[in-house]
Amino acid sequence: MLTRRRFTAVTGAAAVALGFGLPAAAQEITIKFSHVVAPDTPKGKGADKFKELAEKYTDGRVKVEVYPNSQLYKDKEELEALQLGSVQMLAPSLAKFGPLGAQQFELFDLPMLFKNRDDLRKITEGEVGKNLLATLEDKGIKGLAYWDNGFKIMTANSPVINPDDFLGLKMRIQSSKILEAQMEALGAVPQVMAFSEVYQALQTGVVDGTENTPSNTYTQRVNEVQKYGTISNHGYIGYAVIVNKKFWDGLPDDVRGQLEKAMAEATEYANSIAEDENKAALEAMKAAGTTEFHQMTPEEHEAWLKVLKPVHQKMADRIGPELLQQAYQALGTQ
Repeated sequence: MLTRRRFTAVTGAAAVALGFGLPAAAQEITIKFSHVVAPDTPKGKGADKFKELAEKYTDGRVKVEVYPNSQLYKDKEELEALQLGSVQMLAPSLAKFGPLGAQQFELFDLPMLFKNRDDLRKITEGEVGKNLLATLEDKGIKGLAYWDNGFKIMTANSPVINPDDFLGLKMRIQSSKILEAQMEALGAVPQVMAFSEVYQALQTGVVDGTENTPSNTYTQRVNEVQKYGTISNHGYIGYAVIVNKKFWDGLPDDVRGQLEKAMAEATEYANSIAEDENKAALEAMKAAGTTEFHQMTPEEHEAWLKVLKPVHQKMADRIGPELLQQAYQALGTQ
């Protein structure tokens, strides 16, 4: 049952989205911003920064309600909720767009694609990234920005240093055909699972290991139930900040302009802290002593590359051969 305050917020936002001419003083626009990670992750802090700036720049005409840790929706539910208008804003992992029919975003899931953040920026800040966001519009979604989390590490309850170490391991992944192919290339058994369920699954042995960034690994306490980790940096996790297109297009022009300004500044902030957050998380996990971490050597990196690079061509038809070549061209690789 809606409270009086919630009813006012919802109907006010709906009126704006539908173009009803409410007096400026009567407008109260609520943006529900839902995400699945902890508040003290790069994405969590970025969401809170957007809330702060959006409310400041709109002089309180917009209220942003941030719901972290899957409080409203789990991984598989949130995109449908956005399309239905039950929530206005999300920052899903880029891997989440594949099941929505936007397989092109699984480009970001390709293992061993980016050497570093400079490589990453060539995509997210270039034509490839802009064109990818534009493909969401016919699904009722407006893409606003890319937010970093970082590069992934592997964890398990047995050492995962060489490709052969993964043979037969049940490894949790996000829902992504690319990530399935990655784990299969390593000889592992991919297990698709919601982020909020990973800790318990690792604790009870439903899965043997997982991949994630140090920040997500630490804030979800995954290191408490994983004995070994390899700092492989084999793949990337990032997010697209998205909004319900009908809601966004229905906002008054001045409000939308202020929200765009808030998003640009929140994006700069979130991306500037991501690398430091991951370094700090890795050091905290090392200090905790529950997980033994291995720093990958150049020789080990080459061994992983030999096994994982073929995934690119294997999945080229899924993400689009032309898109893959555009990405290679932007990165100066083959």
